[in-house]
Amino acid sequence: MVFQSQFTILISRDEIAKAVDRLACEIKRDYQDKQPLLISVLKGSFVFMADLIRQLDLPLDLDFIRLSSYGAARESAGKVRVVQGVKTPIKGRDVLVIEDIVDTGITVSFVLDYLKKKHPASLKLCTLTDKPSRRRVPVPIDYRGFTVPNRFIVGYGLDIDQRFRNLPDIYALED
Repeated sequence: MVFQSQFTILISRDEIAKAVDRLACEIKRDYQDKQPLLISVLKGSFVFMADLIRQLDLPLDLDFIRLSSYGAARESAGKVRVVQGVKTPIKGRDVLVIEDIVDTGITVSFVLDYLKKKHPASLKLCTLTDKPSRRRVPVPIDYRGFTVPNRFIVGYGLDIDQRFRNLPDIYALED
């Protein structure tokens, strides 16, 4: 069992709030005269998405996609499957995918390919955290909160075996 004492704060809630504000400003600038469809990749990005949309004073629509690639392990299984697909029609829409972390790139690449097949007008990616040291598949990131080291992180929606999503800061698990 993992306890909070085995974590080190990597990104504080204040740093997260500043990054969310910065990302919201960038998104508002780019979608000024549009009504984007924001798609949250569940479950990890729901906390980030909730904070982000409260900063976006522009018309938008929301949807969710739920994928499976990790299970209870710390490593991605490498095979991604859709558990819950997007319900909103995407054809001709400006779509912004909201993700908690881009790690190997396998899951995000899968999501982007899945959505491209639905013919959006535009497709962009916003991630709170990016771990480029683990990238196996190149992924275009349009909006990035933080670049993080190659450590397992939890909190602010990120989990280990479905736990610790509720922590208000982002922590690195001690090896």
